[in-house]
Amino acid sequence: MLMRHIYLGIGSNDKPKENIRLAIKELRDSFGEIQISPVYKNKAVGFKGEDFLNLVVAFHTELSVEEIMKIIEKIHALSGRKRVSEKYSSRTLDIDLLLYGQDILNNSNFEVPREDILKYSFVLKPLSEMAPNLIHPETKRSISSHWKSMCGKSEDLKLVGIELD
Repeated sequence: MLMRHIYLGIGSNDKPKENIRLAIKELRDSFGEIQISPVYKNKAVGFKGEDFLNLVVAFHTELSVEEIMKIIEKIHALSGRKRVSEKYSSRTLDIDLLLYGQDILNNSNFEVPREDILKYSFVLKPLSEMAPNLIHPETKRSISSHWKSMCGKSEDLKLVGIELD
C-alpha cells in the first residue's frame, strides 16, 4: 500500500477546546505522530451560533480513504456528535478529510480534495501555514498562492493559543 500525506480540517463550537483535544488524542492514537496547525477562532458560517475553533492536522498513513472515514466517524461519536439534516448548525466536532495525498476522488460519500479548502478562510489559512508549498491536486497551484488570492478574508479569523498536548 502507498503511504500518503493526509490533511484533516477540525472544527468545533460546542465545548471546542475539550472536543478538539479529544480529536487530537484519538488521531494520535490512530495515526501516531501528527502535525498540528495554529488554531483560529471564527464566527459561525450560515447560522447564528457560538464561534468556532478551527485547525488543520496532517499525518502519513497507508490506510484507505474508507478506513480513515471510519476512524473520523468513531471520533465524531466519541464527541457526542449527532447527525442532523441541517448543513449549518453547531457541532461538538467536525472532522473533514481535506486531502488524501495528491489523489482526486469523488463519490457519494466523499469528495477529495474537499472544496472547503478553497472556499473558507478558516480551512485555507491554517493549511497555508502548515503546508504553504503544497500543490493543490486540482488547481496545480500552491496553497500559499491560493491564500494570497483569498486576501481580505483573514479579518474573520483570530489566532487562538490553546494547549492541545
